[in-house]
Amino acid sequence: MGNKVIWSWSSALVGAASAAAAAALISGKPRDPTFEVISISLTSFKLNLPVLDVELILTVHVTNPNIVPISYASSEMSIFYSGSKLGSARIDAGSQPPGSCRLLTLPARLSGLELAHHATQFIADVSRREMVLDAAVDIEGAAKVLWWDHKFKIHVDSHIIVDPVFLDVIDQENKSDLDVFVA
Repeated sequence: MGNKVIWSWSSALVGAASAAAAAALISGKPRDPTFEVISISLTSFKLNLPVLDVELILTVHVTNPNIVPISYASSEMSIFYSGSKLGSARIDAGSQPPGSCRLLTLPARLSGLELAHHATQFIADVSRREMVLDAAVDIEGAAKVLWWDHKFKIHVDSHIIVDPVFLDVIDQENKSDLDVFVA
């Protein structure tokens, strides 16, 4: 019973530093950004005989849940209808602060000729007022931690159900896969 505990400031500092490092590792673990299509707006029809090409603006809500800022290169999102590539949307290079949300407007062009190949399905979708589109994109960028840029690549697959008459987004499911490269 006579054991006396000796207090050591160095032990306390090492313990506090270890706890702070563990907390930083847990909160600093890279997390996948989230993407959600907010709206689709028709901007123009372009006559490309014998069919019309359609130009749209996709408004996408992007969230960076990480504790570091990111920058990313330009990329192109492929848009699919009934398994065929219907068109694409351009994503311009940019950056996003840590823990932030941002709305991106993506100009998209859809091929009327490709849509004509699926005319019977498209007419059925219009009458049902429900059209299923799939989209895929690979985005490369870097997350800046102190003086080092950690390169990453994210692949996003989107399954979007839209009303083909009013272009309203009815439902969507987005899956992303983040790879961080440590070099």
